[in-house]
Amino acid sequence: MGMEANVLTERVEWFLDHLRVELGASEHTIDAYRGDLYKAAAFFEALGVDAWGAVDPPLVRRYQTSLGPLLSVSTTQRRLSSLRSLLKFLKRRGEGPQGDLPSTGGLRRPKRLPKALGVEQLEALLGVPDVATERGLRDRALLELIYGAGLRVSEAVGLTLDAVDLLEGAVRVTGKRGKTRWVPLPEGTKLWVSRYVRDARPRLLKRPLGELVVSDRGRPMCRQVVHRLLQRAARRAGLPPGIGPHTLRHTYAVHLLKGGADLRAVQELLGHESIATTQVYTQLDLDEVRRKYLQAHPRK
Repeated sequence: MGMEANVLTERVEWFLDHLRVELGASEHTIDAYRGDLYKAAAFFEALGVDAWGAVDPPLVRRYQTSLGPLLSVSTTQRRLSSLRSLLKFLKRRGEGPQGDLPSTGGLRRPKRLPKALGVEQLEALLGVPDVATERGLRDRALLELIYGAGLRVSEAVGLTLDAVDLLEGAVRVTGKRGKTRWVPLPEGTKLWVSRYVRDARPRLLKRPLGELVVSDRGRPMCRQVVHRLLQRAARRAGLPPGIGPHTLRHTYAVHLLKGGADLRAVQELLGHESIATTQVYTQLDLDEVRRKYLQAHPRK
């Protein structure tokens, strides 16, 4: 794991087990925490620290300084956030720092959200797949789903066939922390998904499969393939670089809000726990968010 086991790293593994077993975190998330926290453990061990309870605010500031200017703000913030999560976990179990937790704030992550596609750009992108082929029909249905339901890429590839109600025109989406939401499908999206399920999916299958989206090899589609698919489609559509699944999700939100959708409704459709997340996501002015939120609140 990168360093010899000691009390610091043993407690990191305890925390990672908590994330895995009690919170159901993905292995991708756990690996990210492990990388961050093992680097922190190595730093504090070099200073002679042998217990996380000894990590006080001055030590945290030294650790933050050690990260240096070469890391991006977002990476620095993530490593500090990982450290705070560990210390908070240990404090609840009597092994963390005494008194207030050391602050890991002071950095503001820059807003680097994808620019929403215009209607013409979106249509050009959706029109790239060759729907005369099984693969092209699958790709068109997948792009339509991500945009038409505002899905995260993990949600799109994780959709099961029985989670799609084409009669009602809705999908049951399992989002972060296993939370489920129903999202209505636009008529166009429903038609493309129906065509894919009827005409392409049975031919792509090599064995029985619960997932809706089937890869070229007849297996569940992985996120990396979807990213590459979108990059290629964007180039062919003459769109700027950097187009990915998140661009389509962002475009979905912006198009809904510009069309007059209520902010609260968009929050539910996106699966955001906090309305503040939706505000940042859609780059709306905070005052406008507060106004709409208060208007929607029953005790205004």
